[in-house]
Amino acid sequence: MNIIDFLRTAVQKTASDIHIKVGSSPVLRIDGRIVPTEYKVLTPADTRQALYSLMNTEQRQQFEQNREIDISLTIDGLARFRVNVYFEQGNIGAAFRVIPLKPPVVDGMDLPPVIKKLALERQGLVLVTGPTGSGKSTTLAAMVEFINTTKDVHILTIEDPVEFVYQNKKSVITQRELGADTLTYPNAIKYALRQDPDVILIGEMRDQETILAAVKAAETGHLVMSTMHTTDCVGTVSRVISTFPPHEQEGIRHQLGAILRGAISQRLIPRSNGRGRRAAVEVLVSTPTVQDIIYKNELDQLNHVINQGGMDGMQSMNMALFNLYQDDVITLDDALSYSENPNELQRMMRGAFHGSGSAR
Repeated sequence: MNIIDFLRTAVQKTASDIHIKVGSSPVLRIDGRIVPTEYKVLTPADTRQALYSLMNTEQRQQFEQNREIDISLTIDGLARFRVNVYFEQGNIGAAFRVIPLKPPVVDGMDLPPVIKKLALERQGLVLVTGPTGSGKSTTLAAMVEFINTTKDVHILTIEDPVEFVYQNKKSVITQRELGADTLTYPNAIKYALRQDPDVILIGEMRDQETILAAVKAAETGHLVMSTMHTTDCVGTVSRVISTFPPHEQEGIRHQLGAILRGAISQRLIPRSNGRGRRAAVEVLVSTPTVQDIIYKNELDQLNHVINQGGMDGMQSMNMALFNLYQDDVITLDDALSYSENPNELQRMMRGAFHGSGSAR
């Protein structure tokens, strides 16, 4: 198969992801839904030829040794792709994520206004979280581009692989890729502190060593932004702390309480008109109350603080879903299915429909 021609077709169809595997036709994900194609069923020779053509000799050797690899691909004038190539039942397959050539812009994404405020923090830690495919990388990229157009600073990104490629505007941006430019996140963060950054973007905080390096960077006067695979803001705080053994958790709570500036958790919900998806965004903003709760390990109180924190820019996921439903952006069924607490959301809706007005 001509993989480049197929990728062009997939982008023209507005696919966000492409799946290539032996024994089936290529499959697209469009607006969050899996869509089959009319392409021929792929043979082992088809997938091997197509996917090996995207890798250089070193990448092929690494792939055959590790049985999987992350690479990036650019088609000029079309898009970039984040590609995971893997073995499946002895055959080669791949998942492609489509990345636009131009970084996203905050103002065009219907994100809460507090996102800009968090992006302009001078130092501390900002986390963008959610499940795979929830738009974390896109939101983080929009925040980086907002800084790029607003502040004269040095932004250093460490990614696996590099996704959006930025052009220097008011800021100077250095982009480093795991495997090609550096070997590990912790090592890259350690040496980043000697590269005069103001802002450090870490593609993902995956493990204790990376989290510790990120915390140190935030403590030493840098704004650190990263992603985590967690389902909500409270779970994000809990995940950071629980990554460490019990005897170290009190210390990390005090460090996290001091440096955390905010957490953003999001989902991409199908629009009710069938045209694309819309982000539902939960926001936790650090306040003295939030810091105290983290210090005291009373994390079960954070949801209440988020619900009551509208004046500080906070918003629960249920409030985000409620407002999108009220504005006819998403359906009732989707609002309830994407909620972590659908019973609470139903109570909010009943209250609104009985005369209490909008929950905004």
